[in-house]
Amino acid sequence: MVTITPKGAKAWVTFNFKPDHAVDHVAIAGDWNDWEPEPMRPKKDGSFYIRKYLLTGSNYQFRYLVDDKKWVNDDHAPRVHNPYGTENSLLELETVVA
Repeated sequence: MVTITPKGAKAWVTFNFKPDHAVDHVAIAGDWNDWEPEPMRPKKDGSFYIRKYLLTGSNYQFRYLVDDKKWVNDDHAPRVHNPYGTENSLLELETVVA
């Protein structure tokens, strides 16, 4: 799940992901970081989170990487096709205003 808090030309974006089974770690990768997986922080309930400060006026594709081997989409985000025959989650900041 994604929570967006606009701040002028940027927005704080909190990504929350709860795997359907116990995992060791989760990372997130997307357009904003050239698809380089960034570790997410674990929470006591078994979910993981990270906050990013991103430019508004754009849309960003992203995915979660579970235990360095399985790509997973956000169940609450729209999806778009990618060049690899699968789908990516879509973060829509194109129309966000402060």
